[in-house]
Amino acid sequence: MPLLALQISVRLSNQQRYELLAPLSQIVAECIGKPERYVMITVGETAMLMAGAEGPAAYADIRSIGGLNREVNRKLSERVCGLLQEKLGIPPDRVYLGFTNVSAENWGWNEGTFG
Repeated sequence: MPLLALQISVRLSNQQRYELLAPLSQIVAECIGKPERYVMITVGETAMLMAGAEGPAAYADIRSIGGLNREVNRKLSERVCGLLQEKLGIPPDRVYLGFTNVSAENWGWNEGTFG
């Protein structure tokens, strides 16, 4: 049920895109403490302007049914930013992350909801 929807301003090859998916999935599962079989990762490219300037930037929208809190969010921020800098050269000060706890009845899956 955890979802990390990543939007980046950097053009990626298919290989680069897929090289991000597995590490991001592992990071989300480890930090939030949910089974990786429920984790979904999406990566999309979009135009971005940050601090009035174009250039490499990213926004990660992270949602989960529980598991998000101050400590977890800090770990996610550190690890996601580190990965984006390592793999894509996006500086951590050009990355925003949004964290949302979602109630189980508001998350659908497999013809139903989790709550």
